[in-house]
Amino acid sequence: MVFYFKARPEAGDYTIFMGLDKFENEELIKYGFPEDIWFHVDKMSSAHVYLRMRKGQTIDDISEGLLEDCVQLVKANSIQGNDYIIVYMTGNKVNNIDVVYTPWQNLKKTPSMDVGQVGFHNNKSVRTVRVEKRINEVVNRLNRTKVERKPDLKAEREAVNAAERAERKLQLRDKKRREEMERLEKERQAEVRSYKNLMVADKMTSNKEIASTHKSLQELEEDFM
Repeated sequence: MVFYFKARPEAGDYTIFMGLDKFENEELIKYGFPEDIWFHVDKMSSAHVYLRMRKGQTIDDISEGLLEDCVQLVKANSIQGNDYIIVYMTGNKVNNIDVVYTPWQNLKKTPSMDVGQVGFHNNKSVRTVRVEKRINEVVNRLNRTKVERKPDLKAEREAVNAAERAERKLQLRDKKRREEMERLEKERQAEVRSYKNLMVADKMTSNKEIASTHKSLQELEEDFM
């Protein structure tokens, strides 16, 4: 089961989502999208919350309001301890917590890690934001948009992969077409330059011949005189 939430309207049409438990988290880690941003309470058990950005956007494009929605949802679904299964919808009474967030592609999963556990490829790509307290107004608004689904995460990811492959194939074909057009244009320009040079050479030869002929006529005239 995956829970989906709608971010505040003024932030744009963004979806925030999280898994039911650590097993769902494992699937979300495995089949995430390049546009996904992962959120988690630092050094505490909490929901793995994801924000799906638009294609081409990065972590730098997260607005202040959108960030607040994500961190409030993480805080509202976190507890102290290591029990990932009962994390969700319990609420967290601890104030002044840190929430870490990073692009999905920076998540690192090794065979030795427990189910739902992740690390990072690059710690410099992990950001931290301090959350002073729970804002009920934000959490309640998000909860009113909540939708439960059982998505086929693997199929969704494979569909994205297929679309990306098709796009790369199209881009490669367009690149080859442009390169061929550029090659033909260079050949055409080379032929034009060669033709102009030939015309200049022919013209110079004709002038010499005329001059030579003119000299010969003068000599003939002198001989006649």
